[in-house]
Amino acid sequence: MLSQSTRYFVPQPSTWPIFGSFALLSMALGAASWFNGVGWGKFLVFVGLAILFYMLAGWFTTVAHESEGGQYNKQVDGSFRWGMGWFIFSEVMFFGAFFGALFYMRTISIPDLGNLESQQLIWPGFKPSWPTGGPGLGEQFTPMEAWGIPALNTLILLTSGATVTWAHWGLLKNNRSQLIWGLALTVFLGMMFLIFQAYEYIHAYSELNLKLTMGAYGSTFYMLTGFHGFHVTVGTIMLTVILFRSVAGHFRPEHHFGFEGVAWYWHFVDVVWLGLFIFVYWL
Repeated sequence: MLSQSTRYFVPQPSTWPIFGSFALLSMALGAASWFNGVGWGKFLVFVGLAILFYMLAGWFTTVAHESEGGQYNKQVDGSFRWGMGWFIFSEVMFFGAFFGALFYMRTISIPDLGNLESQQLIWPGFKPSWPTGGPGLGEQFTPMEAWGIPALNTLILLTSGATVTWAHWGLLKNNRSQLIWGLALTVFLGMMFLIFQAYEYIHAYSELNLKLTMGAYGSTFYMLTGFHGFHVTVGTIMLTVILFRSVAGHFRPEHHFGFEGVAWYWHFVDVVWLGLFIFVYWL
């Protein structure tokens, strides 16, 4: 029998995927019923969410216990790193598609729709300048300025990238206090980002008339910033879990991929926001 240092860990059969399947089925069935006017649909959605959170908490706890119990050797650790790397690559492609759509509209479709023939035959008076909702949009809106909340949120996320790195340095030095305080500051900054983004959306809807229905600009603005906000939410939740684990004494300087994987994800979120700030807000 292979020793623990060379044996690749294979977990026992788990019931958690079954809970996940029931959660997704409940949410999908509930959402479809809710959208079609069935009263109990929304309750089924919340039941599915509750099952999903229960599954995540239980499954993450199982994995944490396996890790802290010494079940994962360097080969397993390498598999985790490759898995997280490919996951982040898929997220890069996800956002790359939306950035590509923004580029196509700004540099190809909008100028093409504003050529002389289109203006005379279909959309007289349309000016092919960005930001615009596109031709035929009756309502007017005001684009979001870069040097307000977006600039503040940029500073917040850049600072959070520094604090999570500071926490990592503390972990490498086995300085638990630095690790915990760095993670706590990062979680706080992530929550502040989300609060300011929520305020920005309320301001955009109520005062700028900037809505998802405002054509090319409105759809790309909310799709890009909204999906990024969702990723910040997920990242903040993951950082909170890592913070609780750190308080419980988990992670060691030589074995802490759970921390590193979340830190990679958070740095990815930071880089995506820089692209958003430049190409959505500033230019």
